[in-house]
Amino acid sequence: MLCPKIIDVEALDNYKIKLKYETGETKLFNVLPYIFGNWYEELRNSSYFKTVHLISGRKGIEWEHGQDIAPHELYDMSIIAD
Repeated sequence: MLCPKIIDVEALDNYKIKLKYETGETKLFNVLPYIFGNWYEELRNSSYFKTVHLISGRKGIEWEHGQDIAPHELYDMSIIAD
């Protein structure tokens, strides 16, 4: 299944990101389980964490130094925001 395109991403407190999709859905993804590995440890810095942005083509997100999370993982493992 193809994941819908992300139209906006916003870093929130407690290592969560808010994702808005072209379908009108708004979902929350918890990044906390990822920040303990070597590749993601830089995300522990809250200023750096807030640099999250859309990848060209709106298929995913990434941070300034290339850390990313697969689009299907973002969509499938996030929860609907209130």
